[in-house]
Amino acid sequence: MRFRFLALAALLAANGPALVPSLTPTLAHAQQKLPLTLEDIWAKPTFRAAAVPGFNWMNDGRYYSALDAGSLVQYEVTTGKPVQTLVTAAELQLPGADKPLAVDGYSFNANEQKILFTTATEPIYRRSARASYYVFDRGTKKLTPLSTGGKQGYATYSPDGLRVAFTRDNNVYVTDLATMQETAVTNNGVKNNLINGSADWVYEEEFGFAQGFFWSPDSKQIAYYTFDESQVPEYDMQEWGGLYPKENRFKYPKAGEKNSVVSVSSYDVASARTTKMDVGPVADQYIPRVQWTQVPNTLSIQRLNRLQNKLEILHGDAATGKTKVVLTDTNPAYVEINDDLNYLAGGKQFLFTSEKDGYQHLYLHDMDGKQVRQLTKGNWEISAINGFDPKSGFVYFTSTEGSALQRHLYRIGLNGKGKQRIIEAGNGIDVVNMSPDTKYFLNTHSSAGVPAVVSLREGSSGKLVKTLEDNAKLKQTLAQYDLGKLEFFSFKTSEGVDLNAYMIKPSNFDPAKKYPVLMHVYGGPSFGTSSSQTVLDNYGGANYLWHQMLAEKGYIVVSVENRGTSGRGSAFRKATYANLGKLETIDQAEGAKYLGALPYVDKSRIGIWGWSYGGYMTSLAMTKNADLFKMGIAVAPVTNWRYYDTVYTERYLKTPQENPGGYDDNSPVQFAQNMKGKFLLVHGTGDDNVHFQNSIAFVDAMIKANKDYQTLYYPNRNHGIAGGNTRLHLYRQMTNFVTQNL
Repeated sequence: MRFRFLALAALLAANGPALVPSLTPTLAHAQQKLPLTLEDIWAKPTFRAAAVPGFNWMNDGRYYSALDAGSLVQYEVTTGKPVQTLVTAAELQLPGADKPLAVDGYSFNANEQKILFTTATEPIYRRSARASYYVFDRGTKKLTPLSTGGKQGYATYSPDGLRVAFTRDNNVYVTDLATMQETAVTNNGVKNNLINGSADWVYEEEFGFAQGFFWSPDSKQIAYYTFDESQVPEYDMQEWGGLYPKENRFKYPKAGEKNSVVSVSSYDVASARTTKMDVGPVADQYIPRVQWTQVPNTLSIQRLNRLQNKLEILHGDAATGKTKVVLTDTNPAYVEINDDLNYLAGGKQFLFTSEKDGYQHLYLHDMDGKQVRQLTKGNWEISAINGFDPKSGFVYFTSTEGSALQRHLYRIGLNGKGKQRIIEAGNGIDVVNMSPDTKYFLNTHSSAGVPAVVSLREGSSGKLVKTLEDNAKLKQTLAQYDLGKLEFFSFKTSEGVDLNAYMIKPSNFDPAKKYPVLMHVYGGPSFGTSSSQTVLDNYGGANYLWHQMLAEKGYIVVSVENRGTSGRGSAFRKATYANLGKLETIDQAEGAKYLGALPYVDKSRIGIWGWSYGGYMTSLAMTKNADLFKMGIAVAPVTNWRYYDTVYTERYLKTPQENPGGYDDNSPVQFAQNMKGKFLLVHGTGDDNVHFQNSIAFVDAMIKANKDYQTLYYPNRNHGIAGGNTRLHLYRQMTNFVTQNL
């Protein structure tokens, strides 16, 4: 369910320039620390972290580009200094307009003489959007709309830079940049019926992509998805505000229901000929990934059965549509889907990650799928493949080898030798953006309570080239507040399971006192190798600061990483398979008991809160372990897995027809009668992901059980519950609920 704490984290770690109020305290006040306020955290830019917007590597490994005050600037990698302004803001002003385009993003064509600028982006769901695209010719300085037929989606240059493909109204189009002539690749797209070139709702949410078309390396063909969603049931989400509510009906396959029938086709640009690829005779299956190999005319298609425990890699002839299975990966529970399939230059080998030895590791295969060798091994897992240098034969990857709480960059040779950590010093989390030739990488590093430092580094050595953003102003601002230290710890449960956790104590902590505790939980599995962990050695953004504000008010804040979460291998993550909620709830209860036994914790005042899967966990904790938790806040929770989508839910529970107990035995709805503590239930009525229906069902169950509760709903807000004053309002209500009831 990529509904999760990670989605919230993206909103919490706000990007953009650091705007810090000028603070010049007098000597008398120099020693006095400032109090944290909700307004500073959620409404003002006081704690906004700075980033490097619009960063892109250029063809020549010596340069990168980035947006700066509306202009596009080229920088030299080795110095980080600007070399030239590629496009000025003034050049992005259309005739008759009173100001330049407000650019959201950009991309270059192959020779970097044409630039595709994105503006007026309109989000649809989590990853999908439509926008207005403009082609800028650096030679003529001419700015031209890509299309005049309405907003476009996912406009992408062909590798040779001569054309741009895009989607509109469920169809795929190609524009020839020499003539600006637009050609329809498909013409049968119909809303809520048939989609070409884009993902349907459940693929976008659970397989992590929205763009569903792909240029071949030689620019001669476009492979694209078609989703026949005509048999998928519709969800009717009311939109409030007008005299009559508006219906927003979209296809949403709930667990056990029909999915889209998915096909893959190849379109030859020169002949306008379309070839349908053979994805097998079974319609009830998934095609989670499609990509071109380095072999001309050869398409790679990943095929996954509905139970998601068997993944096959198919190689297909784009001219004939014929395919063959070259590799099969199976697992007793489920197979992870990720973006780690990499075809190497020369067309003879590919890299693939699998957890067949219990951890996500890297394997080298020939083009027939035969394993050449396992490249990495150990009780740790790969988080991402960051790059490959064909000259040296080194693969660059991020992994948990140092700690499940951390992520660091390593490299290893195709011969399985020479593994080394690139940046030797320091703990924390490294997020790596490597140049195509692997000579340099952009590294975004943060650690517990420390905002991100963005730096340019040499690929082979990790040597610092230049720090692009150190967030010094934010660090200076944070130093003016009396923050408690975030401490990591672990403990062993009564079942002998070691669990990782963190604790934030008040800065004036007195071990002789008894403190109330608020536990924060997510607790669920995550898609692929992305992390669902809350216990990570990184800067926690606004949520971290809210927890610090509660610590300032005299609370200890704790998060416990239960079984079912990522970072510790297959056995730990898949222990919850077919029975979501059971072991996770046991582990959170063990955490509450462990904390309650500490001499400085008041065991009668332990609360818990969580969002999404964390809301589900909070609802279970407040009912199945009602004697342990005095209060709980559940935000946007699933309360019955029958209401959630096919891909996520069936991956972890099978279908409800096959495993009804897995759906019902740990549904909070079934335990509403056990509720004892103070409970706040929060949901956005416009949540396209975890439907408001979940909270309605739980409220109905609590009414039937004659249990007291409080609810807070946000009209038309989606799963992130954000926009305008929404977050400030939400966290004010949650703060009041904690202080009044814990």
